[in-house]
Amino acid sequence: MSNDGSRIPGFYKLDIDERYEELRTRFDLSKDDLAVLRNAGHLDVERADKMVENCVGVFGLPIGLGLNFIINGDDVTVPMVVEEPSVVAAVSNMARTVRKAGGFTASADDAMMIGQVQILDVEDQGTAAEILKEHEAELLRLANEVHPNMERRGGGAKAIEVRAFTNPYAMLVLHLLIDCGEAMGANAVNAMAEGVASRVEELTGGRVNLRILSNLADRRCARASCRVPELLLAGNGFTGAAVAQGIVEAYQFAAVDPYRAATHNKGIMNGIDAVAIATGNDWRSVEAGAHAYAARDGHYTSLTRWWREDGHLCGEIELPMAIGVVGGSTRVHPTIRVLRKIMGDLNAKELSMVMAAAGLSQNMGALRALATEGIQRGHMTLHARSVALAAGAEGREVQEIASELVRTESIKIDVARQLLKERRLERVS
Repeated sequence: MSNDGSRIPGFYKLDIDERYEELRTRFDLSKDDLAVLRNAGHLDVERADKMVENCVGVFGLPIGLGLNFIINGDDVTVPMVVEEPSVVAAVSNMARTVRKAGGFTASADDAMMIGQVQILDVEDQGTAAEILKEHEAELLRLANEVHPNMERRGGGAKAIEVRAFTNPYAMLVLHLLIDCGEAMGANAVNAMAEGVASRVEELTGGRVNLRILSNLADRRCARASCRVPELLLAGNGFTGAAVAQGIVEAYQFAAVDPYRAATHNKGIMNGIDAVAIATGNDWRSVEAGAHAYAARDGHYTSLTRWWREDGHLCGEIELPMAIGVVGGSTRVHPTIRVLRKIMGDLNAKELSMVMAAAGLSQNMGALRALATEGIQRGHMTLHARSVALAAGAEGREVQEIASELVRTESIKIDVARQLLKERRLERVS
């Protein structure tokens, strides 16, 4: 991971040129690198046309930096692509608090993905399952012949599992367990599942139907945890103990109530998805795996856990993290190259740990807000800027109008338009 400091005091107060200068000196960015960031991502429609079908243009989103992260003792600056106000601020603020306590601890599994081969019309499921297990070595060899380079790099198909179902109809499901290394691996997994299909039919006497990866990558989880002295949580008229207790109670609500857990986990994914997009990863896959994992015990629940212990607030997160640093758009999109340079060009395991820490930090920020002044106050302060922009404010007008909207607690576009009209008339007169 990067050894560059992610603590940049007052970064949000700098204008764009000043921020670029800070990035240039801190991360050794070239003029070309900065030009990519400044020029709306530098993804022209010709390049975009090669990435998706029926392309008619490109769509921009803001890039923010999650600051203050220490993960396993290393400083990491975390690029985040997100349009929702307060996400980057909340992540950075909580990472700063955790930083004072030594930072996040994180770990990640090997990049094991599951390829599923569905087998129908089998006469005897038990016998067919045993035959597949007896031919495990052969099936792994066939799978690895599809992507021999993956096996040469230490990855590839490692084992099989067989699962039997009777409802809604009888079927066997063969799982290929495939170590994808530095890649997310979707294409490789799908190809390997295809590669064993005909031999599976011969062995079982059945009919292979679906051959595709599973996005419930529960053999490829990432974890992050933190332990923060409660004294560091005090503020806004609340004691640290009161804040810690409020966070724990908010978590416990999400743990038992799926209606609350859905919003609780959505907040976690605000942080994780933003990093996934910034690094060219499939955030829909990460989302699907996370929510399926949250329901793995038959009850949809929180992806995080919070508790108090010896004067500390303790938190942890665990979820599937099927991401990569090679393949897909990770090397195609010019902006991703620059953002990875800022982050420190991490390997896949390291990146998954960063994403887990970002999710835990985002969750901590949301629960802290809910347990103290409420979620709306901080969120609306940042939302006011978007309202000011939508009303037509420019330059310094944006902050002026936003501040007035917050002061009057009326963050509405018609109010912003009226304020903007009045201010411009005052300047003319």
